[in-house]
Amino acid sequence: MANKIPNRQVICETLLTLAQEDKDIMVLASDSRGSAAMAPFANAYPEQFVEVGIAEQNIVGISAGLAHSGKKPFVTSPACFLSMRSIEQIKVDVAYSGTNVKLVGISGGVSYGALGMSHHSVQDIAVARAIPGLAIILPADRHETKRMTEALAVHEGGVYVRIGRNPVEDSYESDDYEFVIGKAVTMREGTDITIIATGETVRIALDAQAELAEAGVSARVLNMHTIKPLDEEAIVRAARETGGIITVEEHSIHGGLGAAVAEVVVQQHPVPMRILGIPDEPAIAGKTSEVFEHYGISSSNIKAIALGMLGK
Repeated sequence: MANKIPNRQVICETLLTLAQEDKDIMVLASDSRGSAAMAPFANAYPEQFVEVGIAEQNIVGISAGLAHSGKKPFVTSPACFLSMRSIEQIKVDVAYSGTNVKLVGISGGVSYGALGMSHHSVQDIAVARAIPGLAIILPADRHETKRMTEALAVHEGGVYVRIGRNPVEDSYESDDYEFVIGKAVTMREGTDITIIATGETVRIALDAQAELAEAGVSARVLNMHTIKPLDEEAIVRAARETGGIITVEEHSIHGGLGAAVAEVVVQQHPVPMRILGIPDEPAIAGKTSEVFEHYGISSSNIKAIALGMLGK
């Protein structure tokens, strides 16, 4: 049965459970408790919830202050605003100050597809990657989101998380696995080529792997849920063992997953690479599926790229 639970709801449900035992966990919203699916948390734990209003810079500063006081703040705000309007506060108050703040960018990528470039967040990973001391995580589905949230509750340090708005098809069969920040997950083994995906594009990569298998191609699929710190070992191993890499992301082709992987590949084990994402232009307005199809972020296009790289 298709998944009907968005990742934002999973974060709320997981924090509701964790907050029963850990009263230091706090959730902050920027007039976004509804879109972040955090209303149940606010109702259950009003003393552990802070509504800041439409003030993205302030929400980061307040969360840093709470962290300095020993609290474990989770900031929930639209990724397009959190990553752009608050970037100085993220750089100084979270990263430079070394505070234990979890920044959850909701409705990331092209989730707000019909609203166009002002509401798309396809530069956020590029910006966040350049900030020292800030981890970056994009969970693939509801199962990984649950495990990630549990890991974040005990992880010390600043983290930027990006999730989408709508339910996404499962990539994992269950949440019965260990989630490790900075450690890629090999979703499928393969020897001919490697597909590296992050966030909600992992499901697309898995579908492409199945289509390639029908064409006689053995494709490895890596879920690079953590873009920083990056699992360089998994990337180099894939380059050596499969000889070619395709990256897939809901982000600009500049500065995101593809760029991070390319930096490792070109310096440690050069192989042919293709970076699949949003080109250097304002992304079209439309449903997420329409935007993906327009830019070839699809299993069929990944299959065609792979076959081309392999000369088939």
